[in-house]
Amino acid sequence: MKSISRHLHVCCSLAAAALAIACGAGVTPVDPTGVTNPPAVVRRVVVLGDSLAVHPSLEESFPAMLQRRIDRRALPWTVLNAGVAGDTTDGGLRRVEEHLHGEVGVLVVALGANDGLRRVSISTIESNLADIIERAQVRGVRVLLCGMETPPTYGWAYTVAFHHVFPRVANEYATPLVPFLLTGVALVPEMNGPDGIHPNAAGAQRIADTIWPYLEPLLTGPSVSGTAAGIASCAGVGFAFCSRYEKYPT
Repeated sequence: MKSISRHLHVCCSLAAAALAIACGAGVTPVDPTGVTNPPAVVRRVVVLGDSLAVHPSLEESFPAMLQRRIDRRALPWTVLNAGVAGDTTDGGLRRVEEHLHGEVGVLVVALGANDGLRRVSISTIESNLADIIERAQVRGVRVLLCGMETPPTYGWAYTVAFHHVFPRVANEYATPLVPFLLTGVALVPEMNGPDGIHPNAAGAQRIADTIWPYLEPLLTGPSVSGTAAGIASCAGVGFAFCSRYEKYPT
């Protein structure tokens, strides 16, 4: 009897252990304090742009290239491409509200090229950019402003005034500034499509490379404000481009 009893006890213990293992397979691990570790929240980076953000295709655009960098770093962020061909700062201002809901943490503003082509007044461009930034910041969304240049189609006075809008707005709102979005792309044939204006895949990758050093700190650390040095670096950038380039993205 003792032998049978001992045998039953061992069998029951093994069965209980097996059941515990099977049931525990679907249980969320807890740390030693007994507190369940919640899954990481995936936040969004919204790229508010024009055709430069959607060429040569959504799959090969610079926002898509940024997403690949984020994925390689295993960062809990996803990029939403809110680029619209032909858009201006006015259009961006009308659209921005719809993209600031949910888990949006960063807004990349890459607008202004078409404003320059259409000779939109400097005061209007500045006011639109300021309003876009304010609407994001009031919701706790960090903003990365991308600088743009325009050719002297309407004279150098307009081109120079246009150039200074971006660092001035960035300084006013303590926003990080990419000095010139098209650095290494504008006027470089191998970086552009057949029209010589919009980036091809290589150009989109170059734009992503230009943006990344300014974007990465916003994804991995505390809020980063535009520094005087970073904003000052915009001075002079792109003027060679302006003096030679008579066409511009739309």
